[in-house]
Amino acid sequence: MSADAFIAAELIRLEAFLPEWQGLRPTLLARFSPSFHGDQARWLSAINHLQSVGRSEEALRKLMPWRKGPWSFGEVAIDTEWRSDWKWARLQPHLNRLCGKRVLDAGCGNGYFGWRLLDAGAHAVIGIDPTLLYCMQHLAVATLQGTANNWVLPMTLEEAPLSACFDLVMSMGVIYHRRDPIDHVRRLFECTASGGEVVLESLIVEAERNLHPPDRYARMRNVHVVPTIGQVINWLAQVGFINARVVDVTVTSIEEQRSSDWMRFESLREALDPRDPLRTVEGHPAPVRAIVIALKP
Repeated sequence: MSADAFIAAELIRLEAFLPEWQGLRPTLLARFSPSFHGDQARWLSAINHLQSVGRSEEALRKLMPWRKGPWSFGEVAIDTEWRSDWKWARLQPHLNRLCGKRVLDAGCGNGYFGWRLLDAGAHAVIGIDPTLLYCMQHLAVATLQGTANNWVLPMTLEEAPLSACFDLVMSMGVIYHRRDPIDHVRRLFECTASGGEVVLESLIVEAERNLHPPDRYARMRNVHVVPTIGQVINWLAQVGFINARVVDVTVTSIEEQRSSDWMRFESLREALDPRDPLRTVEGHPAPVRAIVIALKP
């Protein structure tokens, strides 16, 4: 099966599984087309190669940089920038029973957590992320892992139909990039079924006030606010979530986020002040991340 045929089949399968989202297929097919992005032809060629021959380090390297993982396909081990398995280990013990549940992962990257959620019993995971490369990485993984109820779609949460059909909604490392954080949390609420849960993970500042970086934060341009934990809980309460609880607060280390042979750009080490690793190069507090879980009544 060609990459184009595989993509079309996956979108048809998604429509049958999630009728609430019918009508998205023409837009998504256009975004997966070779004309949508200058590198798309190369990425599709990599998927075609994997479809034909199976595991291939050469083909997987055409989809670099790999940021979320790690992944292992036989003798091919992808050492990603993030040790996302560490974050999953911190989150999983706090999730309610996943068996039979539908999950939305907003800003999912390449869909790493989707596979872990399926392994933990989730019935299906729909991931959305506007970065096309991450969607292509997911297709590569799906090609090698086999058909599963795990999709990654090239779109934003703002484009998603606001149907309250998900038992668990996740937003990991997204909210501080939003110009209107409360709108983001409201959309998460609208997608969550009654009795369902939201997982909201964010950079936080351990201070009395939110941090509004005037330019960059840890070399990232689009960080609009680094909230306090109290602010995160307040956002959740404002839109109607209840019983918010902080399940993890962890300082991001250069062992958890770092450059690798599969992500050769600069990473966290270069974003920290070499004289004071508790500060970013801009002089802000170094990255700390918190995971908050709340309930939709």
